[in-house]
Amino acid sequence: MAVGPSSRLVEGLPGPAGAIRTRFGLVLLLLAFAGSGWWWTAREMGGMDSGPWTTLGSFGWFAGVWTVMMAAMMLPSVAPTVALYARMTRTPYAPVAFTAGYLMLWAAAGMLAFALAAGVHGLNAHALGWDRAGRPAAAATLLAAAAYEITPLKDICLGKCRSPLGFLLGAWRDGWSGGLRMGATNGAWCIGCCWALMAGLFALGVMSIVWMALVAGLIALEKTLPWRRTANYTTVAVLVALGVLLLAAPDAVPGLTQPRGSQMPSMSSPNG
Repeated sequence: MAVGPSSRLVEGLPGPAGAIRTRFGLVLLLLAFAGSGWWWTAREMGGMDSGPWTTLGSFGWFAGVWTVMMAAMMLPSVAPTVALYARMTRTPYAPVAFTAGYLMLWAAAGMLAFALAAGVHGLNAHALGWDRAGRPAAAATLLAAAAYEITPLKDICLGKCRSPLGFLLGAWRDGWSGGLRMGATNGAWCIGCCWALMAGLFALGVMSIVWMALVAGLIALEKTLPWRRTANYTTVAVLVALGVLLLAAPDAVPGLTQPRGSQMPSMSSPNG
């Protein structure tokens, strides 16, 4: 008879000291990967911040940059879940499959964003120009993201992200394929929690390290700060303030690169 995940917590596992060392080492490894992702992303995106609604370059180049960006931004906040999963599973290297499944979902979300951006650009390349709909659309995106923060759906998704044990016990699958599926499921809940913040990143400048760091910080606060409501309403306040400033006084937004003219800002890969 198959052994359930709850039994794995008490049977056949390393002692407390060994488990702590294993989880600590795994968290450090994930943080090291995230740090490498930040370094690589900063190097690749240097000088590419063209402001809100930057066109995203070639599909292949954007897919690679987006996936590394998600590893940099999301691995620190998902590290406790991966570490707990490593404590519970008996399948060697299953945490690798879990992490891969998680990042696969975020990569798919990036491809959807690319398709939407390409569709808008194909319909009207000038639609989101800064002196046309670009600035009000960016402000509206940030205010909509703030509104999503206080919806029941956000609350449900955030609850799944903040309760690793509850998620793992409720979604348990054995083996490598099970780890991949569980990681993808966790990624789906995470996307449900964070998609509006990511939309805000596009509205501020998806190739900006400053805005990347701000969004990643807000996500980490929401997922890890003990005072859940405080973290949630801090995010709301930041998004509302940025949205209002973007609409009324964009020059007052620190770190914002303002596009010029009606043409959407462009970006190309280093290879053109």
